[in-house]
Amino acid sequence: MNDKHILFCSNSAWNIYNFRLPLMRYLSEKGYRVSAAAPRDEYAEKCVEEGFDYYPFQMSRKGTNPLTDARTCLSLKKLYRETAPDAVCHFTIKPNIYGTIAAGACGIPSINNISGLGTVFIASTPVTGLVKKLYRYSQRRAAKVFFQNSDDRDQFVANQLVPGERTEVLPGSGIDLTRFSAVDDGSRPSDVQSTCTFLLVARMLRDKGIREYVDAARIITAERVDARFLLLGPLDEENRSAVSARELKEWTASGAVRYLGAVEDVRGHLENADCVILPSYREGTPRTLLEAAAMGKPIVAADVPGCRQVVDDGETGYLCRPMSADSLAEGIRKILMLRPRERWAMGQRGRKKMEREYDQRFIFNAYERVLRNSLDEEQGTAE
Repeated sequence: MNDKHILFCSNSAWNIYNFRLPLMRYLSEKGYRVSAAAPRDEYAEKCVEEGFDYYPFQMSRKGTNPLTDARTCLSLKKLYRETAPDAVCHFTIKPNIYGTIAAGACGIPSINNISGLGTVFIASTPVTGLVKKLYRYSQRRAAKVFFQNSDDRDQFVANQLVPGERTEVLPGSGIDLTRFSAVDDGSRPSDVQSTCTFLLVARMLRDKGIREYVDAARIITAERVDARFLLLGPLDEENRSAVSARELKEWTASGAVRYLGAVEDVRGHLENADCVILPSYREGTPRTLLEAAAMGKPIVAADVPGCRQVVDDGETGYLCRPMSADSLAEGIRKILMLRPRERWAMGQRGRKKMEREYDQRFIFNAYERVLRNSLDEEQGTAE
């Protein structure tokens, strides 16, 4: 029986519950003692209900105040000393940086997951230089740094933000192919369809291409009446890239889109959609596209890191120019030109791609291997 303690650390309990739970369950089944650390939110109790110890710490999700971030680092250092994990798995920017520094000071191996480069890498700002310096300083202390696409990994290595030999590319967070399964009644759909439903699932952030989606919806609905456009996902007004509630209300009132709010289980909405759209400016590997493809839905997404790896242009969906409502509208037109059975076939090819490349078991195996190697090295050093 493995008695090693593995701590998962992220910027929110919401992130851990929604994205890391399958991996935590898997490691727990393998005998590891798995726990979670994140600033407290409404999902903290859900983590506890799943059987995992939960440790809160203080962290500001936005801003780069050096004094505040120094407190975060000290808080994590104190937490790691008190909980004494054998390894820490870090996720999201600040835990990847400050958690790794804190773990290094405690002699604890860090296994980091850089799931996307974040807003500061999309546009170069004075903050970008600071963040790069922090990554360069912290990631040399990590035992392993996982990336979710090769573009991000290559950028980090080229800028000497992480030693290349410590990196590995994962297929995102993987997808549960049983939970997200394509509806198959044994027959292909007919070519009779009155309305084509497009769905965007994401946090309501400008960086997700929400405004381009709304503008494209306006373009298409001015041309034809057989398309409707839905938005699904939470507001995240703490984020500097957030779309405001006022903007959402105005878009809905205009009739261009319908906002569905946020739900815990997106499968029903995905099942009812004919096509899923994500015109994001940059991603690690977007879970929403993996879920859509696993359920046999064609995709229209921006041709950017993270999205382009998931979509085979012309085969499982269409890629469009980033930050371009006109290009997005053209991709939507291509979907509308397909007969329902052609869209169905495109979705089925996407499902096959998920089975070949994105099964969550690939992630489970990678983490188990790296943890085993890191803990063996730590034990060898101690001896």
